[in-house]
Amino acid sequence: MLSRLSIVLAVLLLAACTGDPPPPASGDPDGTSLVIAVGTAPETLDPQAGYAPYGAAQIYDGLIELSPTGARPALAAAPPVPSADGLTWTVRLRTDVSFHDGTGLDATDVAASYQPLVGEGRFWMVERVKPVNATTVQFALSRPYPDLPSVLTLGIEPSESAGTDRTVGTGPYRVSLWDPGKRLVLTANPGYFGDRPAITEVTVEFVPDPAERAARLRDGTVDGAPLPAALAAEFDGADGMTTHTHRAADLRAITLPSGNAVTGDPAVRLALNLAVDRQAVLDTVLAGVGVPTSLPVPDVQAEFAEPAAAFAFEPATAATVLTSADWIAGDDGVRVRKGVRASFVVGYPEGDAEAEQLVTAFAQAAAQVGIEVTPRAGGENGAQYRAVGNPVDPEAALRGLLYAAGGSTAAALDQARAATDPVQAAVALHAAQRANRTSPAAVVLVQANHAYVHRDAWAGHAAVTDAPVTDHTWGAWWNLADWTPR
Repeated sequence: MLSRLSIVLAVLLLAACTGDPPPPASGDPDGTSLVIAVGTAPETLDPQAGYAPYGAAQIYDGLIELSPTGARPALAAAPPVPSADGLTWTVRLRTDVSFHDGTGLDATDVAASYQPLVGEGRFWMVERVKPVNATTVQFALSRPYPDLPSVLTLGIEPSESAGTDRTVGTGPYRVSLWDPGKRLVLTANPGYFGDRPAITEVTVEFVPDPAERAARLRDGTVDGAPLPAALAAEFDGADGMTTHTHRAADLRAITLPSGNAVTGDPAVRLALNLAVDRQAVLDTVLAGVGVPTSLPVPDVQAEFAEPAAAFAFEPATAATVLTSADWIAGDDGVRVRKGVRASFVVGYPEGDAEAEQLVTAFAQAAAQVGIEVTPRAGGENGAQYRAVGNPVDPEAALRGLLYAAGGSTAAALDQARAATDPVQAAVALHAAQRANRTSPAAVVLVQANHAYVHRDAWAGHAAVTDAPVTDHTWGAWWNLADWTPR
């Protein structure tokens, strides 16, 4: 946590910045170069290994591009077309696309990029990808999946290098420097099939410490960065700087393993959900930037949320639930049942100050009803702090958070995945949440929205629904190739 003195000094420093905004961090007065700092560094630039899952890699293009208004063709010449039974989707390719190495795009490249991933992860519904001819590719599905176009964002590589570290794509930028964990430099692709980017060089610095990212914004060595809400607030009113807030599919939750005598007990799980004052957590830890929700679906996907599954802040009811289940307060205030103390550890990522604060707030809430929670940095076993969400696929996020509960919750999630009608799938997701209300698998603390601070030297920012991770491929910079100097 920043001290009050450090916050005051930072605000005074920013208030002193008057007159014309400073030049870009690169020193380029024309604004054709941009430097951003992000906290999360990719382990690889290979799309098959998970790089840029929402398609905004800048190095690569997908068949489909996601945007604030929905999915739209990118390498596809037109929207994908389903067969009458919904089991085959046909995609026609653009004919004016070349890879960075000068070779042309064809259907074999698409098949080579997708085929190793079929039946797994977000491509669980795909059985086979095959070229029909040079400019047409077909996706065969195991069951109808009406939202398939929104999944087809995988970056396409040449068939001979798909799954390697060559970083050859069709995107508006090429890789000119890749120093893993430290820096990525992209330069405009002169052979891009679309409009050549006005920003011709983008430098991405990987800076895990948010306080350091804020300091570098202040000293002018970066032009933009994601920041925790409390740090972003320091820049309000600063000359030449703007804070952009994005709504996010980003739920902060505590998972509760079923195999533990404490966290596996239904009474404890219910009591913990009733013990948290989520508005207070949002205000004290996230500076109010988010939503005080207990639901496992973010407000950006409200049509899939089940209001009847919400947990109110009812600490007195939580205490009654525990007492009724024979969890009796011991001499130190911690409840005990049959010799077992109501005590467990919650692990969170080491070095993540915001996660530590959220777990600490959860521990304080639990203590009020006689449950002892110990936050532990780097803890990998037992209960865990997690940031959960998917801006494209709420079923995938719900499955990841709740499926381990088994029973009727898991059965409803299986029904959602098996449904061929989107309405039926949504009904099943609502049922899964109601089942979780009876026997919760986790405690959702808050929905965290995201703040980005950026120098006012460029136009083009367009907010999208964020994912939990604020990396350089989504969020504020998803459409970087469209930005222009002011």
